[in-house]
Amino acid sequence: MTSGVHRARKRMHLAAHFPGVNNTTVWQDPRSGSQIDFSSFQHLAETAERGTFDFFFLAEGLRLREHKGRIHDLDVVGRPEAISVLAALAAVTERLGLAATVNATFNEPYELARRLASLDHLSEGRAAWNVVTSSDAFTGENFRRGGYLDRADRYTRAAEFLAAARELWDSWPLDEEPRPFAHHGRHFDIHGEFTVPRSPQGHPVVIQAGDSAEGREFAASAADVIFTLHGTLEAGRAFYADVKGRLARYGRRPEDLKIMPGVTFVLGDTDAEAAERAAEIRRQQVSGQTAIVFLEQVWGRDLSGYDPDGPFPDVDPEPEGQVTMGRVRHGDRLATAAKWREISEQKQLSIRETVIEVTGRQSFIGTPETVAGALDEFVQTDACDGFILVPHLTPGGLDEFVDRVVPLLRERGSFRTEYEGSTLREHLGLRQPAEPGDGTGLDNH
Repeated sequence: MTSGVHRARKRMHLAAHFPGVNNTTVWQDPRSGSQIDFSSFQHLAETAERGTFDFFFLAEGLRLREHKGRIHDLDVVGRPEAISVLAALAAVTERLGLAATVNATFNEPYELARRLASLDHLSEGRAAWNVVTSSDAFTGENFRRGGYLDRADRYTRAAEFLAAARELWDSWPLDEEPRPFAHHGRHFDIHGEFTVPRSPQGHPVVIQAGDSAEGREFAASAADVIFTLHGTLEAGRAFYADVKGRLARYGRRPEDLKIMPGVTFVLGDTDAEAAERAAEIRRQQVSGQTAIVFLEQVWGRDLSGYDPDGPFPDVDPEPEGQVTMGRVRHGDRLATAAKWREISEQKQLSIRETVIEVTGRQSFIGTPETVAGALDEFVQTDACDGFILVPHLTPGGLDEFVDRVVPLLRERGSFRTEYEGSTLREHLGLRQPAEPGDGTGLDNH
């Protein structure tokens, strides 16, 4: 911020991630409810809408992961498909955005564009698509094509997929008859007529998750929101400056892309109480068994003979070893293992304590006043535009934040007191995509 120049207070954007899979959820807590009953999705969504959040966010898994040949203990068996859940939530919410994670590798543009446009109609303009990719043959075994896609091609296919979907959405202009579409590219060669009229948002909001260089470039060129991870103010400001700095070469403005890291929170009546609660939650999230599983994913070998409360393994990872299927692999295993071992030795931590240290998501811990102030500092100093909150309990983990933190953010003037628009684009302050040939030049993609 330029010295001596007053800048208006930025409005924070907030979203709610439905927790589940992995070890974020504290499964053994008596308040932890069902991961598949509609009532759980409805409770969290209604809480988010009561807090005037921008959107509700669902992840997706296309195959149950396996660890050492068995279904991964922390996968949810029977989780309903995301767009179906969001279509049902559209009937019990009025303003809350509804975001589905859908894979661009194992779907087709015509079918997915139709489903997303339908959700946008059913919700009167509240649909969003979190674009993700996959290159592993394990997931591909559930699909006819298998895992044919080279990892280097995952973003080229995703970019073409998104471009084709936008061509489909644009092929039926508002208040006109549908026009034939034709897309001829490396990954897709399709033509015909789209079956869904132009939806209230023109295009559903597009979210991209990823921190890699190619992920950042994809977000700068094509996304409306980037779901990211960073742990400190400095890291957040560097990421923010980097991604926002890429927008101009695509004819986009800084406000055309919202940066929203996924974060957790723990509240207490005092900062010390909150810190104690947070430490206990982390111990519940990383049991001894879970700590060994984390290590095995990096080491690529069976480490069940090691004591999770003992020192780090004295063996190096198997570079090509694979004991977990269907989970993103660490890039350089030897480097990751060396870094973790160094932390363990410097701080004299056990295996479990080290995993707790290195696997934690950015967390805001303290009294409601402390947490509100810290969140606001991230936004006001350009470390992000808002946050996607990942509570540790399903489905009531967001209640305390909405009741105790949101009012303080509103008092600061950093968060809305009520919804000012009806569509998700309006909540996020995003421009409506221009219709083909309307001459407005407002299409920011």
